[in-house]
Amino acid sequence: MGWIETEHGGYAVTLDGTHVLCRNAAGRTLKQVPPKLKDDAAVVRLRQLAEWLERHARECREQVDTWLVRSLPVPVALLARVWPDPAWQAALRDLVVAPPAADGSADMARAGFLRDADPQKGAGIVDLDGDSQRLACETVLIPHPVLLEDLDDLREFALELEVEQGVEQLFREVWRRPDDAGGLHWRAYENGKFAQLRHATARAVALGYRVRGGEAVCPLVEFGRPLEAAYWLGDEYPDAESLTGSLEWRDRHGRQVPLGEVGPVAWSEGERMAALVYAGRVTGDEEGELR
Repeated sequence: MGWIETEHGGYAVTLDGTHVLCRNAAGRTLKQVPPKLKDDAAVVRLRQLAEWLERHARECREQVDTWLVRSLPVPVALLARVWPDPAWQAALRDLVVAPPAADGSADMARAGFLRDADPQKGAGIVDLDGDSQRLACETVLIPHPVLLEDLDDLREFALELEVEQGVEQLFREVWRRPDDAGGLHWRAYENGKFAQLRHATARAVALGYRVRGGEAVCPLVEFGRPLEAAYWLGDEYPDAESLTGSLEWRDRHGRQVPLGEVGPVAWSEGERMAALVYAGRVTGDEEGELR
């Protein structure tokens, strides 16, 4: 955008991405906005715009992540509508997309890296042979990486194409359910020690998860079935020491789902949540420092 004159003689400001720049009367761009311009109307408006742009970009990424995690079909017309918006395009560009197959799964034979979305021409991709194509379909799926049989090959191909995904897909860490998993509770992330319960809950919220009733919760949809993964954090006072508990999955009625019946996406995303929160626990060295 262009430079906007401030109320303080000679100074002008502009927005570079989400960063406010300032230049002086000599036309030199300064390293930072001078303190005396902090309350200038133009500076305040630009900072408010920058905050909105950051929030908008975050919301776009969160929405696309929801489409991926919940295996939701996305209308190509919707992609075309939002594509001109740089924030939406940054979240969508280079994701692997595929038309739905007859059984509702992703037709990976026609998959490719999303490069364009046009209301007349449809979704433009670079297919897995490196050729530019247009998908003749009304909706596309953004497959979760745990569903991709050739994930390692796709990752290598993405590196060759110098793909940078705004939303983690191909390089999203995945977890697979062990064949012998049984019962109702997955205990791999129990006994993670947090000096204060609020440290665990704040970490879960910062990672984008809900906290409810002493648990970190991740809403999921698999094969059209609403589920949630729930990881116990504790229900003591916020400043009390806390140990994490087990991870479980529940259906829409709150009934626990046997581990052997948890689908691949729900398992991967549930364990991902637990692993990310658990990684913030107090380690052995830190325990010594606390004493």
